[in-house]
Amino acid sequence: MKRLLNTLFIATEGAYVAKEGESLAVRIDDRPPTRIPIAGLESVVCLGRVSHSPHALAHCAENGVALTHLTASGRFLARLEGATSGSVLVRRTQYRKADDPVASADLARAFLTGKIANARLVMRRAAREASGKANAPHLTEAVERLDGLLGRLPRETTVDALRGLEGEAARTYWAAFPALLGGGDQGLSFTGRTRRPPLDPVNALLSFLYTLLAHDIRAALEATGLDSQVGYLHRDRPGRPGLALDMMEEFRTVLADRLALTLVNRGQVRKEGFRTEEGGAVTMTDATRRTVIEAWQERKRDERRHPYLDEVVPIGLFWHLQALLFKRHLRGDLDGYPPCLWR
Repeated sequence: MKRLLNTLFIATEGAYVAKEGESLAVRIDDRPPTRIPIAGLESVVCLGRVSHSPHALAHCAENGVALTHLTASGRFLARLEGATSGSVLVRRTQYRKADDPVASADLARAFLTGKIANARLVMRRAAREASGKANAPHLTEAVERLDGLLGRLPRETTVDALRGLEGEAARTYWAAFPALLGGGDQGLSFTGRTRRPPLDPVNALLSFLYTLLAHDIRAALEATGLDSQVGYLHRDRPGRPGLALDMMEEFRTVLADRLALTLVNRGQVRKEGFRTEEGGAVTMTDATRRTVIEAWQERKRDERRHPYLDEVVPIGLFWHLQALLFKRHLRGDLDGYPPCLWR
């Protein structure tokens, strides 16, 4: 249980939330309850098997505190709100910014800053570890190119121009990505990013991890009362969670890609754990899929210091915090949206 940005996160299985006076009392087993005053709370997020009394629900509704339920893995289930909520005003601001070319470019630039800076960090660490090896110059060159693209971001004022820089960054990153693979099953090769469909096991692994990441971020946005469909870098398309894909850019390389590399390089996934379908698409076996999901859930439990809030929290809460920071920007509490820059 942790309180961050006026949001109470309850992630202990079996926890029970009750009303005690003007507070919420969280009871876990036979331990003394933890009491949190309702004043100042903005929302309560329950992950997994967390229950609450009708009085606690009414207390939240009467005080404008949203109560959100997610599965233990972070899948969005429901958001319960009373009659009075500021979320509609936040969403209207979200829509207005999406219709404003300047505001859209500012937000797209923030998301891309997180994406390129974190990709540069991954390459820089790999270059240090590869010092003296044959692949070191390739990694160092990628770091320099990404650094140059970061320097160009402030000068681009349109979303289309920013997308052009994103394309350059992606080509640089994926060209150097094979140099990050080493050890493990030598049958797992990577010659380039392929998506629809993935044409080799590494691409299938990456695509599956991206699906898990997008799913979690979408749940965090919806839990915060934002419209996950309305993005800035990724524009509107029926059925596409544009804002979730925007925010996902900050976490792709440092979480999904690094986990994929760990699973491959340590031999936790192997070539026989994939199959090639008719038409060339490569998919995972059920056993490999379970291995990846377990590793993903374990990674989300790792704790790390959030770079903006300076709080140590589980990685699985990072996108919830970014969603709250984005909401604060929309409300005018923050001049800009601070992307999650890994350290």
